[in-house]
Amino acid sequence: MKRGIWIAAAAMAVACGLANVGSAQKKAPAVTGAWSGTWGVYTPPPANAPEGKEKPSPYTLAQRQMDCKVEMKGDGKWEATFEGECGRPYKYTIKMSGRQSGEAVLFQGSADLGPQDGGVYDWIGRATEKEFVGFFSSGKYTGAFRLDRPKSVAAAK
Repeated sequence: MKRGIWIAAAAMAVACGLANVGSAQKKAPAVTGAWSGTWGVYTPPPANAPEGKEKPSPYTLAQRQMDCKVEMKGDGKWEATFEGECGRPYKYTIKMSGRQSGEAVLFQGSADLGPQDGGVYDWIGRATEKEFVGFFSSGKYTGAFRLDRPKSVAAAK
């Protein structure tokens, strides 16, 4: 009987050891630094749109240029500064939490940009070493952005 308990305990120890080997966290992707790309406001087509007609683009504004700088501020804390044009220049710094998921960092954050710019926004996003994609929403607007490394940064790697 004792022998059976020892065999079972040894088997569990080996199984736990193998499980830990498979779940070892990969090296965190390098997502800090400069990003550049576009953003746009999204408006879903009306639910009662006539059938057979080409549906309009869900983006109400042309895609606009946006630059971003991401900094790590501590364990799971990030800061992203977004800069561009929306009929006038803007620059917002958003504090976000982030966690590694495989070879990506998943972000989320919330900030009040003031009544002139749509109030409180929520952000979610996913960044790898080569791409930063995100979605934003407020009581007034919903949209998305897609950023890549600027050509000068990508060439330096």
